[in-house]
Amino acid sequence: MKVLVDTCVWSAVLRRRSPDPELSAKMKDLIESDRVAMIGPIRQELLSGIADLAQFKRLKSSLSAFEDLILRAGHFELAAEFSNICRKAGVQGSSIDFLICAVAAKENWPIFTTDRDFDKYRRHLTIRIV
Repeated sequence: MKVLVDTCVWSAVLRRRSPDPELSAKMKDLIESDRVAMIGPIRQELLSGIADLAQFKRLKSSLSAFEDLILRAGHFELAAEFSNICRKAGVQGSSIDFLICAVAAKENWPIFTTDRDFDKYRRHLTIRIV
């Protein structure tokens, strides 16, 4: 089964000077077993804000090994529905977070994240967290 890896995990493993060893080990296992799922918005978040062109190119090259799932209207519609459900329950989130939740729910993938906001979303949505 594929696992949708959130931006914060990618960043902790690829962008930090001292990568988190536990996250790195889990990512290595997912990569070696060909279970990593990627979407364009996560790729964009990862590549955004890198001032050093050489670092940008290295990260872009590393990420090129992972093909993006093609997002369709249903993914975006479910993301909007999830946003509405959470907002009604008093839980705020970003559009990309809700898109990640929608893709994961629609594709039946767990989300690999360290972002505690997803714990709040999980109380109201049909998502699984690694």
